[in-house]
Amino acid sequence: MKLFNKEKRLQYIGFNDIWFVVIGVFILGFVTDYLFTNSFARYPFWKAVAFWSISFCFSIVNWCVMRMYFIFLRKKLPNLEQVGKRALILFLTIIISVTTIDALGGSIVAHILDENYYFTERFHVLLPIIIISTMVMAIYEAIFFYTQLKQSIREEEQAKQIVVLAQLDALRNQAQPHFFFNSLNTLRDIIDQNSKEDAKQFVDKLSDVYRYILDAGDANVITLRDELKFAKAYIHVQKERFGPNLKLNWELPEAALDRMIVPMSLQLLLENAIKHNVISRSKPLTVTISIEDDYLVVHNKIQPKSTQLPSTKLGLINIEKRHALISKKLPKIQNDTKEFIAKMPLLDSSDLKA
Repeated sequence: MKLFNKEKRLQYIGFNDIWFVVIGVFILGFVTDYLFTNSFARYPFWKAVAFWSISFCFSIVNWCVMRMYFIFLRKKLPNLEQVGKRALILFLTIIISVTTIDALGGSIVAHILDENYYFTERFHVLLPIIIISTMVMAIYEAIFFYTQLKQSIREEEQAKQIVVLAQLDALRNQAQPHFFFNSLNTLRDIIDQNSKEDAKQFVDKLSDVYRYILDAGDANVITLRDELKFAKAYIHVQKERFGPNLKLNWELPEAALDRMIVPMSLQLLLENAIKHNVISRSKPLTVTISIEDDYLVVHNKIQPKSTQLPSTKLGLINIEKRHALISKKLPKIQNDTKEFIAKMPLLDSSDLKA
């Protein structure tokens, strides 16, 4: 029976109504007894209990029949746009079932008690029972609608999360080839300008960097401490090429290292600084990494190359999109003819979108 099958109750009714049924039947039994006989005011206690038991049995039958029709209509007319039709049919069913059950049950009880049953005398009292039964079914309908609405919202949120995860995967997959492409360009320059041994060392360091990328996996955020290890490994790779002409000022307090940051965002900013600026003995490049309020700040003077490499700005666009997908806090980029300042938000769990 669906009354004792929890899965069926949740499927067709929307909530586990076992206690609602038990309590509701008792209340309906007392209301029915009060309307028809008012037994506890007219008879001794045990006789009143006997009469109340009759009303209680009527209540059980009425409730179970209405509940059965409710489930039946739920199965036949399940859609939201069918709610009006379902409510009308259910209301008519309540009128018919209440009057029919009272007529049949009343006739049986009258025969047992050797009394006469007059439907016309009882019909005006049935109206409150019909109203109460309609209210009960309205409660059922309202709770079912509420649970369906919650489920719909939950499914919509899950669908949004799936889309967001797919977008993040796509952006992560873009970031790694972008980094690989720039690394190959650097390796080519080392091969052109340095010894074979320097190229070998660069490849060894590059393998360490890619080991980090693999270990980071599919994480949307990591600690600044871990990102800093990756960034320093990357800078170590670049120093194979630029030596002391590339200078880094790390001004990061220990307390900030456990904050969260989007993976590869610091490395990307350092990569941009190296890619777009002259780095030489006469013009060394100094990049300062510091903390300002709740942002990681990467700052360097602009030393434009005489022959600028074409820039797609894919890296910055990528990192902005990744922030927009996971957090309300977005990067801030300031770029004039003299200085480039990028601010990446340091995130806490409360900053992340659900």
